[in-house]
Amino acid sequence: MSTVRIDKPNDDISIVTMDRPEVLNAMSVELCDDLLATLDAVGKDNRCRVIVLTGAGRGFCSGLDLDDHGVLPNIDHLTIPRLGPLAMRHYSRLTPALRKVPQPVIAAVNGPAYGGGMCLALGADVRIAGRSAEFNATGLVNGLTSGELGASWLLPRLIGASRANDIMLTGRIVGSEEAERIGLVSRVVPDEGLMDEAVLMATAMSRFSTYGLQMTKRAMWAGLEIPHLDTAIEFEDRNQLMLGYTDNLPEAIRARNEGRAPVYTDVPRDLTMPDTTDWTGEQPS
Repeated sequence: MSTVRIDKPNDDISIVTMDRPEVLNAMSVELCDDLLATLDAVGKDNRCRVIVLTGAGRGFCSGLDLDDHGVLPNIDHLTIPRLGPLAMRHYSRLTPALRKVPQPVIAAVNGPAYGGGMCLALGADVRIAGRSAEFNATGLVNGLTSGELGASWLLPRLIGASRANDIMLTGRIVGSEEAERIGLVSRVVPDEGLMDEAVLMATAMSRFSTYGLQMTKRAMWAGLEIPHLDTAIEFEDRNQLMLGYTDNLPEAIRARNEGRAPVYTDVPRDLTMPDTTDWTGEQPS
């Protein structure tokens, strides 16, 4: 793929890099297609536990390439009213793709994340930023609307309606320090240490159960849409039971008693053996 590359520091981590640095990784039809295909491929990599999404060069993604965004495939004989929605859907598929990929996605935001680039960062599970990172709802600035790729749904849920309206309706640039203060990103590090920090975070996540990571991601996204606490707890209970039927908790208890790090394999628990350990890790007398 010419606009997206995958790097593997190890089997657990996939670094997905948008690779059009000469235009600050602006979105083209090709980049959109390549990124979707890459997320699909990495999502099917059963050894990969965590994904890091970033941009090549000095920018994360500057939004739609207004000078050369490419040509949509399969548009012969389409009228303008039919072509418009097709064009919008071509790009808006990206945010749901980030949500649907099973692995947690860390957005390592380097430099500008404008328009659709900001939306890609919003669609990640975790956002960390280099000091040069900037966020901007560019659609409004360009005479359009700031609502694109799910931004009007995601941003208020991440930072609250008042701050989201401030960003979406003013078209102002939000720097990295403000982004951390309002909760748009979880941490800010020097630019030169951004990828090291992202890989360290991914490595720390990779110590845990792959199944647990994926089910936690699902629960966190579902929680944004579940309107009642009781329903959210029911969803969480089922997830917890599914993990409880693996050998992970007994392994955690064994590792604690043996003074070592646990190794989670997500294999089924042997329910035929007598349970000699309670859930607190205390041996019954």
